[in-house]
Amino acid sequence: IPDASARLLALEVGEVLGIEYPNPADFDRIRGNKDLTLLSEPGMNVGYMAMNSGYGYMDENQNGIRDPNEGLVKTPGYYEPLTKKKVRQAINHSIDKKSIVDNLYMGTASVAKNGMPPFMLGYNDDVEDYAYDPARAKQLLEEAGYPDGFEVTLHVMPVSRPYMFDPPKIGEAIQAYLAAVGIKVNFYQVDWGTYLQETEEGKHQMCLLGWTGDNGDPDNFMNVLYGPNATSIGTAGNYGFYTDEKAQELLSAALATFDTNERAKYYREAQVMIHESANWVYLAHSNQNAVFHKSVKGYRLHPTSRKFFYPVRID
Repeated sequence: IPDASARLLALEVGEVLGIEYPNPADFDRIRGNKDLTLLSEPGMNVGYMAMNSGYGYMDENQNGIRDPNEGLVKTPGYYEPLTKKKVRQAINHSIDKKSIVDNLYMGTASVAKNGMPPFMLGYNDDVEDYAYDPARAKQLLEEAGYPDGFEVTLHVMPVSRPYMFDPPKIGEAIQAYLAAVGIKVNFYQVDWGTYLQETEEGKHQMCLLGWTGDNGDPDNFMNVLYGPNATSIGTAGNYGFYTDEKAQELLSAALATFDTNERAKYYREAQVMIHESANWVYLAHSNQNAVFHKSVKGYRLHPTSRKFFYPVRID
């Protein structure tokens, strides 16, 4: 059931016994229903808007690794304004992330500034986030050659995810913020399977997505989202198509060493470079939320969002 309100209604009338990704605006209603139990725990995720900076590689050798003979080529979603770093930085300055977290996530998330959760090894808290500053955004757009702004298309997820319970509402907020600095955002929506295929192929200009960690290791964020093999057109996980070789060398070095302090150092250095590139607007690290009928006993949320139904029972 794609819509959060429809999911909750289905639970309330007994069509289902549990739902994921409830709308935080409905939490008081849920807490007031003696037949429902709300579960909420910190998540291991990041939700973001990625900007396709225009270049990836074709995995001609079909080995999942970027080989020396595989140079960078334009992605299908190549769009001139987004190839300019100042434009991407302007977009970062245009969006009031705290307002989005406060008013849409409603206290169930924290504002993100890096691509991995703050509790992970190597997280760089010294990175200074892009402040909400529309005047600075307009200045950067003018310096980049777009004093009157431009039009851009945003892929908007059709489903809720652990890091983003209502993508259309997030998209509407972003649309309004960017309109205020002269950037007209057009929405593009398709079914979830097509959405994933098109973003992995780099057909998007901008897209809403995110990542939930599989195992608690920083590599599962840093190399999945930014590594040298993640910009393959067709199987990309690096949806910003970030291709800085120095940063990617640091990520490869972090993966190769067993020295924990060295790993942390490499990740911290890479985050500075990734932040400077501004290919992503990091939005939030979200709590995991789920609601069950009171008859469901023993279900526990897992940081990776995996589902374990033992020893769940229905009384």
